[in-house]
Amino acid sequence: MQTESEVKGAFKLLLLACLLTLALWFIPFAEVVTYPIRLFVTFIHESGHALAALATLGEVNRIALDWSGSGVTFTRGGLGMLISSAGYLTTTLYGSALLLFLRRERNAKTAAMATGALLLLMTALFGGNVVAWFAGLVFGAGCLLLGLKGKPRFLHFCMSFLAIQCLLNAFYDLRTLLFVSAYDPAFPTDARNMSQATGGFLPPVVWAVGWALLSTVVVVATLVVYYRSLRQRAALTDAPAVALIDEQSATAVHRHNI
Repeated sequence: MQTESEVKGAFKLLLLACLLTLALWFIPFAEVVTYPIRLFVTFIHESGHALAALATLGEVNRIALDWSGSGVTFTRGGLGMLISSAGYLTTTLYGSALLLFLRRERNAKTAAMATGALLLLMTALFGGNVVAWFAGLVFGAGCLLLGLKGKPRFLHFCMSFLAIQCLLNAFYDLRTLLFVSAYDPAFPTDARNMSQATGGFLPPVVWAVGWALLSTVVVVATLVVYYRSLRQRAALTDAPAVALIDEQSATAVHRHNI
């Protein structure tokens, strides 16, 4: 259980991770710091495509990343609509699920270990070039090591920071997708693939807007649930103490009347 001060501490940690992420976007040459995280987010994105293909009985040939931070997943078969949608939505859902899981500090170790194991598994099965292997092995082994050796508070901050990175980078990528889809609809993107998978019924920009709106709903709902659940947990912790004080006061009054 968490006290009110612990709830405030957890939410301040979340705000700190958000502010640090935003600050790094505007600090000159901060790309040196954010570049590796960019590869991590791209790997999560491409893993979403791969998992969607497998879930719809398709096949995954390979996952390839580029040093620029972009990536591509080569699949065959499966449900094209779900596979095309899975990239950006997986990044958002992973970040949201990770934040909700981190409402308890002790869950940070499990989150780090699970993330590391997933990255290493995806790398071993579908790593298709040097960049994919580099990103998968470095972040996979790093998460496992962090889960095993990291101190609880530091581990909690690191995983919260990764969750925020996934959420905010998903919005950043969707902004780029909106621009490209609006001004160059023939450019190969997930939105263009989605349009083709649905027979061109809707143009790429419509799918880009839809994904952006859906991601916004997911992120807002996540933050609301995150904070409310922490406050409720704090209230449940404080309630027994208040009840005990009331009981002791009632006992004292009763004895005085006697």
